[in-house]
Amino acid sequence: MISTSQFRNGAAIRTDGKRFTIIYFQHVKPGKGGAFVRTRLKNIDTGAVVEKTFRAGEKLESVRTESRPMTFLYKDGDLYNFMDSGTYEQIAIPAEVLGDAEGFIVPNGEAKVLSADGEVVSVEPPAHVDLEVTETDPGLKGDTATGGTKPATLETGLVVQVPLFVNVGERVRVDTRTKEYLTRV
Repeated sequence: MISTSQFRNGAAIRTDGKRFTIIYFQHVKPGKGGAFVRTRLKNIDTGAVVEKTFRAGEKLESVRTESRPMTFLYKDGDLYNFMDSGTYEQIAIPAEVLGDAEGFIVPNGEAKVLSADGEVVSVEPPAHVDLEVTETDPGLKGDTATGGTKPATLETGLVVQVPLFVNVGERVRVDTRTKEYLTRV
């Protein structure tokens, strides 16, 4: 159990039968009435963000979470197999758990795997990844960095907008948070 006085950003709690991580919290002591804690919570399972208020001193069930760096090994059907870099233990994670991260996971690539109560709930890729361009319109003489963009399909199937001078076979760095082209590698 965890009391509202023990709230910390990033802590995990269970309320209304759902698991949440605390994004933000604020203790409020109004002039009239009892104190309370205003929170912004992110649902661990769905990613939805909600705001909730608790009475001061209220006790909630805590959720044990663990984030471990893992290496992606291979894809088997719709299962992604990862290996713990420290223990060499392998786990298979369904594609629906990866969500948007699926386009940034490459063989031998690193990712952080978040587990809650022993169950894998999300996979977070690094801030940026280097991927090869597999399909795009050819670059033409006179194309410049400021001249515009074109869609490019990367080795994972992800489609991003790249400058006109980028060609098939080149490697590009992509920001995983915004899905935007950063630079050629």
